[in-house]
Amino acid sequence: MGQEIRVIDLLKADTIIMRLSATSKEEVLDELIEKLAEAGRLRDKAEMKKQILAREALGSTGIGEGIAIPHAKTAAVITPSIAFGYSPEGIDFDSLDKQKAHLFFMIAATEDANQAHLETLALLSQMLMDDDFRRSLTEVKSKEEFLELIAKKEQEIHGGDESVSGTSEKTGTQAVKIVAVTACPTGIAHTYMAADSLKKKAAELGFQIKVETNGSGGVKNKLTPEEIAEATAVIVAADKQVEMERFAGKILIEVPVAEGIRNAEGLLQQAASQNAPVYQGGGTSSQDKLHSAKSENKSKQPAFYKHLMNGVSNMLPFVVGGGIIIAISFMFGIHASDPNDPTFNPIAKLLSDIGSGAAFALMIPVLAGFIASSIADRPGFAPGMVGGLIAAQSGAGFLGGLIAGFLAGYTVVGLKKLFAGLPTSLEGIKPTLLYPLLGIFITGFIMLYVVAEPVALANTALGNWLENMGQGNAVILGIILGAMMAFDMGGPVNKAAFTFGIMMISNGNYLPHAAIMAAGMTPPLGLALATTLFRKKFTAEERQAGKTAYILGATFITEAAIPFAAADPARVIPSTMVGSAVAGGLSMFFGCTLPAPHGGIFVLPVVGSAGLYIVSILVGTAVTAFMLNLLKKETVE
Repeated sequence: MGQEIRVIDLLKADTIIMRLSATSKEEVLDELIEKLAEAGRLRDKAEMKKQILAREALGSTGIGEGIAIPHAKTAAVITPSIAFGYSPEGIDFDSLDKQKAHLFFMIAATEDANQAHLETLALLSQMLMDDDFRRSLTEVKSKEEFLELIAKKEQEIHGGDESVSGTSEKTGTQAVKIVAVTACPTGIAHTYMAADSLKKKAAELGFQIKVETNGSGGVKNKLTPEEIAEATAVIVAADKQVEMERFAGKILIEVPVAEGIRNAEGLLQQAASQNAPVYQGGGTSSQDKLHSAKSENKSKQPAFYKHLMNGVSNMLPFVVGGGIIIAISFMFGIHASDPNDPTFNPIAKLLSDIGSGAAFALMIPVLAGFIASSIADRPGFAPGMVGGLIAAQSGAGFLGGLIAGFLAGYTVVGLKKLFAGLPTSLEGIKPTLLYPLLGIFITGFIMLYVVAEPVALANTALGNWLENMGQGNAVILGIILGAMMAFDMGGPVNKAAFTFGIMMISNGNYLPHAAIMAAGMTPPLGLALATTLFRKKFTAEERQAGKTAYILGATFITEAAIPFAAADPARVIPSTMVGSAVAGGLSMFFGCTLPAPHGGIFVLPVVGSAGLYIVSILVGTAVTAFMLNLLKKETVE
């Protein structure tokens, strides 16, 4: 056992502001971050604020009762610390809370904060659930008095009974049995506040309750199958993924974690009356996505799609940045990066080395690495990257990268289950030794000896088939490639077409890639135009997204169309496929060429027949927009 760490070990006089000068939420955050920096607790104020705001984006840390606990766990923190600030006038911290916040505790946890530190930070959140204690904090006159009050309350908690039964001392009744799970993304504040709030109210109501907490230190007070089976109902107050299948067949109430703090009594009464649906299991809960504390909408996206999009979204900057840099290199001449060519230019070679040799070389490993980390969290990243690199080097390409990502992710998930029974003392070697060692070996072995060669052959066969078709009828080829670009908008089919275009460039044929890039710009541009011309067919949120889609479409970010397709696939996907097919076919008909491995307005200077190329894109855009108008019904908001 390590030395016990107390709250007053983390909250010192030099991180206390007895009267805040801030008058807005952002000013509060800045003032507390500045106080931590002045006290030598931070190494990077900007990064700390970035992580604090990232947590706020998941749901306000204003918890009601005049309290806000902004917090972050980040490498920007030198040592785990707590900063406090008091605003007598109060500040509007949470737009959903009519009550102003007066007490602000900023929790700064290091990225590798140990269990003792995390439990101490969690203890502070439990202390703040006491009404009298909070009131006392607003009445102190000095920092010394404030710290003395903290120390006294902490001693009181450590000396008291921390039973989690929640059985009422007044009635002793245990007729209503409820189980609950609380979890927030960082797991150092709201998780424990929600748990304490539920236990406190359960005791007052005479209900029996057990609360499982999913905090930074892992799962505590884990619910057993017997406890779940005996429960009247289940409450899940969480803003991150928790294990849900065990609740199949039970009455289940699912809310953001802040609701567990603010409305504990209402949730308990709802559970006691069983006024909630039965959870069917099979991934139907909103735990299949990261929650937003500002929204209770359920995710309808399958896990496969979520993992795939995590890889694609992280790969996209490499595609965009690297592709544009390569396009700029072509402005010096198509072969200007080749030292043996008469048009050689050292700047063109520099740009080519950066864009093609570095950025594009990382695309597939990054794709696979982030797919794997979406599945297995951080331990999946290294095996995914290695598997993706093998796919890139073996010719397995994007399809091989996709397989590598999912293979690595689920391999590490299997390893986690395999080593779940290891002693607690060996927990530290799992992420640093066992998962990377075995994950990389298993993924690499399967990729090299099972996956890479067949997938590379399949990619070659696809390329040969398309190339042979191109020799017979270029327009048909353009139509097929265009439809492929819009079919899954960044997915495997889209990437197969993109890869074919890159391959044709390497063979000196610049016609197909021009058609592919034109078709890739068309879906977001067509949707943007449709939201402008046919506003009644789209929600206010979609109309707003349409404005952004103009810019993203012009810069060849086809993925901008994905939110529209996810919301209405039966109408959006056929419309975008037809529009992109028209754009691709016209580009091939007009004989447009593109030697740069990217699209968008940035590569127009190197497009052959640029005027007709723009015409192809505009016609495809118009076709997409008018098809959407024909197929979609008016939206009732």
